[in-house]
Amino acid sequence: MAVLLPYRDDYYLWNYLPSVAAAVIFLLFFLALAFLHTWKIRQTGCKFCICFTIGCFFEFIGYCGRASAHRKTDKLMPYIIQSIFILVAPALFAASIYMTLGRIVRSVRGEHHSVIRINWLTKLFVIGDVLSFMIQSGSSGLMFNSSTVKMGEMMVTTGLFVQIISFGLFFVTAGIFHMRMRKQPTPESYVTDALWKESLIMLYVVSILIFARSLFRVVEYIQGQQGYALQHEWTLYLFDSVPMAAVAAVFFWRFPSTLVPPPVSHEGLILNGRK
Repeated sequence: MAVLLPYRDDYYLWNYLPSVAAAVIFLLFFLALAFLHTWKIRQTGCKFCICFTIGCFFEFIGYCGRASAHRKTDKLMPYIIQSIFILVAPALFAASIYMTLGRIVRSVRGEHHSVIRINWLTKLFVIGDVLSFMIQSGSSGLMFNSSTVKMGEMMVTTGLFVQIISFGLFFVTAGIFHMRMRKQPTPESYVTDALWKESLIMLYVVSILIFARSLFRVVEYIQGQQGYALQHEWTLYLFDSVPMAAVAAVFFWRFPSTLVPPPVSHEGLILNGRK
């Protein structure tokens, strides 16, 4: 029978025995979504969604680590694997989400409605995402030593704040573009095959879910090892696992494969695809 064991002396990596059943459910779910996203990318050629697929594989690896840790609560490697891979996977989701907005704007030729110049729209948010990813992944290693755990928690919290700010600005940018398009729609928005409105709604949904998840993670790390969140496993699954599973499912359901700019006539109008 598995028991909770200390990593070193009286220092415990875990505050509970991680559930095998819960970990297996989510590792199978994310593995299935990873293969579905891979299939969709091969079918549609949407290479900008590769980051999202890698994020699904990261989630899968993370939950494999949690399942393995059930009988290895005194071992460092399973703890490191689950901690890092589950923590940083949403940053990979975010990269594809940010790139999707740029393709929505171009699909309806609505560059003039974007508050950020289209050439910089994706770059700025992806730079923020990369920064968040590097801070979180780089500082996670500090949390596995009792002498550096506080510093690690502070740095991870900083990375999460970067992610929260990026998503907040992204949500506002997408919302302003949407409102301007409703007031002054482009001719292309009427006839394009791109499901741009549906894709925007999808972006709102996944952005809110990742934003909420990041807020939970901030609270978790601010509370620290002795806080309620890290003392109870159910909080991770309710506020991280379930929202990220929903993000992966919603993004696949409304996969942004139709976001291709339509051809434009000399007059700037499109009629049934002909000049």
